[in-house]
Amino acid sequence: MSLLELDDVKVHFPVKKGLFFDRTVGHVYAVDGVSLSIEAGQTYGLVGESGCGKTTLGRAVLRLNDITDGGVVFDGTDLAKLPGEEMRAFRRRLQMVFQDPLGSLNPRQNIESILSEGMAAHGIGKDQAERREKIKDILAKVGLPSNALSRYPHEFSGGQRQRIGIARALVLEPDVIICDEPVSALDVSVQAQVINLLEELQESLGLTYLVIAHDLAVVRHISDVIGVMYLGGLVEEAPSDALYAGPRHPYTKALMSAVPVPDPEVEDRRERILLHGDLPSPANPPAGCRFHTRCPWVQETKCATERPPLLDTGDGHKVACHFTAEIEAGTVKQTLATGIEAVTGTETVAAEAVEVSEGETEAETPVTEAPEKEPATVPAQADADAKETEAKAADAKDAEKETADATEKAEGSPKA
Repeated sequence: MSLLELDDVKVHFPVKKGLFFDRTVGHVYAVDGVSLSIEAGQTYGLVGESGCGKTTLGRAVLRLNDITDGGVVFDGTDLAKLPGEEMRAFRRRLQMVFQDPLGSLNPRQNIESILSEGMAAHGIGKDQAERREKIKDILAKVGLPSNALSRYPHEFSGGQRQRIGIARALVLEPDVIICDEPVSALDVSVQAQVINLLEELQESLGLTYLVIAHDLAVVRHISDVIGVMYLGGLVEEAPSDALYAGPRHPYTKALMSAVPVPDPEVEDRRERILLHGDLPSPANPPAGCRFHTRCPWVQETKCATERPPLLDTGDGHKVACHFTAEIEAGTVKQTLATGIEAVTGTETVAAEAVEVSEGETEAETPVTEAPEKEPATVPAQADADAKETEAKAADAKDAEKETADATEKAEGSPKA
């Protein structure tokens, strides 16, 4: 029996509307019917683009998000049905390393306080001195000095803070650790250090991992089995090497074609699959196969009406597609263009749309030409200026004469 089993897990968030009395007007189908199993000591990688429900599923395992339907069976016990007090005891065996190490650590507490808080809550260690010794031992395992106990989260680098997050999970001696994007916020060199640390801890402590990520290269390096999620559902699951060697679901094929290859000759030869459109909203997912609105091999029958189950196609390879065998055999042809011709076609359509739009604008708003004016000739303008000057001179002469006459009359008049 597997250590952790998820059976048709659904997590639906209600969408409410109303000022005084909230009423539910819909749901966000974040996780919609996911089933998987993880063996003890195994690393299960969960990949998919942003918004597909990976983190929500991981939080649902710990009951940090309420489970709408389905079961989460851990070591023979269905966690979805446990009351709060009983679930608290199981949380010691199930821990999580969060994506943002700084945001998940209390800035007002030093490292000793952060790490001992969970130990005190679960009754680990008879006093603080015993807990401190255990914390020092865990810090040594994750590569941090013992003098880090009195320091605060902001005094550490990003990689060191992630190590503190791992140490916080380890002090409770868990069986399963859910790693939510454990290296996405770190530099490449630091990513390698954290991944190597996780592998060393798994080997020495016998840990089981559920690793959530979108970096396919990281997941391939660390995972034994990989599950691919799309819009709240699992579309493919296979052993790591088998999935990378021969992806069978159209969405997985597109994901793998986006992974860069170091060899430039291989990179130039391999097929690129470019998907059309955007990821549909989880509040209004398409009927039938969730991927049919973007699938290059979409067919008129079944795809838009029936949701395909996740079926075993052999060698532990599970695929949720109606036409997996036909696509592999080449009997089903692509109905949507992929690769460079798809980009070229899209650009051509966009250019034609712009031309049509410009043509319609020109037709709708006719340009009215202004009436032509006869150009004024230079001689005519000169004559007009000369006449104006002569008129001003004549007016000035008349005014001067009137002034002189008035003066003479004034001088010739008898004095009183």
